Amino acid sequence: MTSSITTEQIFQLLSGIPDPEIPVINIIDLGILRDVKWDGETCTVVITPTYSGCPAMKVIEDDIRILLKGIGIEKVKVDLVYTPAWTTDWISDEAKEKLRAYGIAPPEHSSVDKGLLTGKVRHLKCPQCNSENVSMISQFGSTACKALYRCNDCKEPFDYFKCI
Repeated sequence: MTSSITTEQIFQLLSGIPDPEIPVINIIDLGILRDVKWDGETCTVVITPTYSGCPAMKVIEDDIRILLKGIGIEKVKVDLVYTPAWTTDWISDEAKEKLRAYGIAPPEHSSVDKGLLTGKVRHLKCPQCNSENVSMISQFGSTACKALYRCNDCKEPFDYFKCI
């Protein structure tokens, strides 16, 4: 049975696995799914954590194994690859819009632009009212990969997905 399942089909199936911390985006949207390989009857899925020690990775690994075993792939291997390091540049444009609609300001710049971490906000917009009049409350938001900001116009706090 496993020989009839293509890599493309597996990618399509894996697109149904949401990020456990941000359920509106999946592991492909987030850019952590790197590769799917077959070695005989073993299907290896390669993923890169958003940062070292990300607690969501264990849930994602388990979700991958459960999904693939559920369609008859008995030999599933999940490899965590740390090089090259994950970057917010890998988040798809579609996922950035999903983040914004969910209330999380997506990274607006390339990972090489670390200015937002210093509090010098350029073009960061509140996902609630679209105002650029925002200020950082903390470099750490609801998860370590996000910073906590507040809109000075609508007064709402929001997470910003840091450029990593």
